Order: sequence, then C-alpha cells, then structure tokens
Amino acid sequence: MKKLFIVTGEYSGDIHASHVVTALKNMNADIEIQGIGGENMERAGVKLYSGHKKMGSVGLSPQIIINHIMLGKKLVDYLINDYKPDAVLLIDYGGFNLRIAGFLKKAGIKVLYYIPPQVWASRKGRINKIKKYIDEVLCIFPFESELYESHGIKTHYCGHPLVSQLPQKADKDAFFEKHGLDKNKKLVSVFPGSREFELKYLMNVFIKSAKHLQKKHPDLQFCISHAPNLSDKVYNKFLKNTDFKVIKGENQALLSVSDALILASGTVALEACLYNTPMIIAYRGPWLFYFIYLIVRCIKRVSLPNIIADKSIIPEIIQGNVKVSNISYEIEKLLYDTSYREWVIKELRDVKKLLSDKVSSKEAAIAVAETLAD
Repeated sequence: MKKLFIVTGEYSGDIHASHVVTALKNMNADIEIQGIGGENMERAGVKLYSGHKKMGSVGLSPQIIINHIMLGKKLVDYLINDYKPDAVLLIDYGGFNLRIAGFLKKAGIKVLYYIPPQVWASRKGRINKIKKYIDEVLCIFPFESELYESHGIKTHYCGHPLVSQLPQKADKDAFFEKHGLDKNKKLVSVFPGSREFELKYLMNVFIKSAKHLQKKHPDLQFCISHAPNLSDKVYNKFLKNTDFKVIKGENQALLSVSDALILASGTVALEACLYNTPMIIAYRGPWLFYFIYLIVRCIKRVSLPNIIADKSIIPEIIQGNVKVSNISYEIEKLLYDTSYREWVIKELRDVKKLLSDKVSSKEAAIAVAETLAD
C-alpha cells in the first residue's frame, strides 16, 4: 500500500485537502493517508498527525516562530524516520511548507504542491526554492502554469477549486425570512476577516461605515459575517453598541444574497466574484507589515478578481485610505449608480469565464495518483 502525507496550515487548506482525499478514494486508490489538518480531513478518512492549533498562528512573535520551527522539526523527523511516505502533498501555507520541503526532498521523498505560493504576486525569489524542492506544482490559476514552466518546473493545471466547490446561490427570500431581514431593504454584508488581528484593524472602521451608511440611507440594512474559526468571545468585544445581525457559518449564502459587500482582502473576494456580487476590498494592518509588503510585492493589485482580469474592477482601499468616508463613497456608488453597478457585475461575470471549469480536486488527485504510481 502506498503512503501519502498531506500538510495544511489553516481551515481553507483543510477543506481543499478533504476534497482531494475524497477524489482519491473515488478513484479506488489503495493509499494510506495521514496529515496535518482539521475536522474536514478527518471526516474524509485522514489520520491526523497534528491539528491546526500551532499552524494557524500568524505573526512574527518569538513564540509563534518557535512553535513553527519545533513543529516543523518534529514533522520532518516523523516523516523521514517513522512514517516514510511515498509522497507528501503540500497545500497552501507557503512559509511553513517551503521550509520543510527542502528536508523532504533531500531525504528522497517526492513532494507535490497544490495551491502553491503566489510568487506572481510577491516574493518572486521563492520560485527558485520551488524549482529546487518541489517535484510537481499543481496550479489553480491559468497563468501560473506558464510562469512555472518557463522556469523548468513540472506543473499540472487543476483549475481553481472554488469553481466546482462553491455552493449554488441561496434562495434570497428564504434566507431573509430565516434571519429576520427586511425584504424591502438592500442588504450590505461585512466580512472583516478570519483572523483575530484582521478584526483588530478592520472591524471598528467597518462598523462605523455601516452606521454612517444606515443613518444616511434608511433603505439599507447590514449583516456581519462571523468566521467559523473564531470564537464568539473574539467577535463580541467588537460588537458593543451595535444591533447589526451577526451570521455565523453561512458565508457563501450571505455572499450570494447581498446587494453589496465590504470585504477584507482574501479568497472571499473570488467567492463573491463567482456569485457576481459587487464588492469593495478594504485592508490594513501593522505599518511594518505593510512596508514589508510594498517591498516584496510584484504586482500592485490586491484582490483576486482584479489580478485575474489584469485590470481594476473592484475598488481597493488599502492601509491609510481605510476610512469611513472612502468606504461609504464606494458602497454608495455600487448601490445607487446603476450604470456603474451593471458594469461591475458584467466584469465579474467575465472574470469567471477566465477560470477553467475543471474539477480542481479531481485533477489534483489524478496528479497525486500518477506520482504514487511511478
């Protein structure tokens, strides 16, 4: 029996990995699978070596760095000396995964990378590490294959997982009734991020913007999306003196029924794009991190729809520009400037057309099975 080990670093990677595992099992692949992940991988039949508690930490504090180094060392020792897999599938989480990839490659273990680091967006020097340590890159964007192949890296284009995995639009009337929303008012939904530090830097200005807009426009109502990986305690400390509805665990449904969105940057923007829901991106963090980002970035656009289209469709409000006045202006334009709103929706549809209709998890599973068969 062949042995596979999968390394994920956060909730989204856990979901993607579970779909790949399910696809492998549907192919009747005789494979033993262990990994680092969460409940989705576990439900798919993966024996977990570790969960995401230490992996999910973000930042540059000494303790976080020590946690990652210690976990990486233990993992490499386990894989090389105990589990001895025929291949390791890395998923996203570039900093950690590229560090361990070098040790695995040196030990003669085949390494595949699904949802690789976005070297086209920042830190292009990472592509040299990928060439050195990764046997095959499983790409999710059409332009990635050309980039990696131009550097002599073996690739398999899988298509973006969201295209096949995103649920259908929710029934708007049923959703509004379920959550006590007014069917006669426009709905603006706020997605402040899935990490606590993002809430720290974004939630207050998002709430102030929502209050300002609601006071100015009585025909508006607001909801706040509660990321399922964050506790109620984390959210509640930001929600004092507000009466906005908070909806937890229904992110995709909320994206699909909203008239406009205020989003922190991330994959959520692509999800909204696939639902053709107009949005703005607003993002800020510690100024040190921002200056580092300015140094390492390769492109000036932030949101995935704008990057894929290679033009500005979605307003991007970044760092010092994240203000109530700027957020309010862009949301008003999306809601009340009819010609502009129609143009944005048309452009979002065009972005979807640029993405492949491949079932990404099945394509990744095919690549894994072929590697294990060699």
